[in-house]
Amino acid sequence: MIDFASKRWWALSFSAVLMIICIGALALFQLRPGIEFSSGSQFTFEFSQDVTTQEVRAALADAGHPEARVQETGDRTFLIRTNELEGAPAQNEQVVGPTEASQGEIDDIQEQLQERFGPITRRDFSTVSGSVSTEIARNAFFAVLAACVAILVYISLAFRKLQGSWRYGTCAVVALAHDALIILGLFAILGEWRGTEVDTAFITALLTIIGFSVHDTIVVFDRMREVMEHDPYVPFEEAVNASLTETLTRSINTSFVVVLTVTAMLLIGGETIRDFLLVLLVGVVAGTYSSIFVAAQLLVAWERNDIGRFFRRITGREEAPGIEAV
Repeated sequence: MIDFASKRWWALSFSAVLMIICIGALALFQLRPGIEFSSGSQFTFEFSQDVTTQEVRAALADAGHPEARVQETGDRTFLIRTNELEGAPAQNEQVVGPTEASQGEIDDIQEQLQERFGPITRRDFSTVSGSVSTEIARNAFFAVLAACVAILVYISLAFRKLQGSWRYGTCAVVALAHDALIILGLFAILGEWRGTEVDTAFITALLTIIGFSVHDTIVVFDRMREVMEHDPYVPFEEAVNASLTETLTRSINTSFVVVLTVTAMLLIGGETIRDFLLVLLVGVVAGTYSSIFVAAQLLVAWERNDIGRFFRRITGREEAPGIEAV
């Protein structure tokens, strides 16, 4: 049996440092919102000749859009994000210019770039107004919040026969918040360095990871319940160590298979699902770690009142003699 509980503060300290780094990245860089969360237009241009990102950005500035974000997504292909453009777009086609009847602002931009770089194919075009993007952002926030509250209530009810059942739900929510914060911090860094944006697919992947993390945590907690119901007098740390040792192989094997699958999809998948798969990959690894080294260890620290003793030491308050924390 592996003694996880005795090393809990090493694991919790590492997680605390990691979370501080992620919070710092979020505060310093912030997330780069996709078109769904901020008003604007997004489209993809495929050029017929070799051009650089700087050349495309300069051409867009000359076309009246110095705010444009340009990201190369393939050979001679660029994803472009601008302020909200006016007018309905013409059909995607390789032509010198659209007809007057279908002329929109996107068509004007395409015409000006074609004059400089030659024929351009527009692969897609989408635009979102400010009111719609605000509603989508609000709905995404409430979706994540509702998921966390539902998980807290469900786990508290599922372990209601154990003393302090609400602690199990709270520790599970802290573990999934740990996983979500790691992903958010990573995407804040990627947004600064690579221009990676957060969109609705990101929220979908984040909710998926929340479910995966909680599922893994529940497996560990359920095994702890079985151990304590079989022997009510077993020390809590021993029950945790036994449960983690027995479920360790299952957790690692399950996560390893998912990681292999997601990695294969990252290597052969398209550009449109790359960020979605990256969230899954990082989230699966973080969720497996947090189930073992965050949720379970935080539960032990809470049961042994380690957190209370830690804050008493910081504030200089002494425990009353003869009273042992439970």
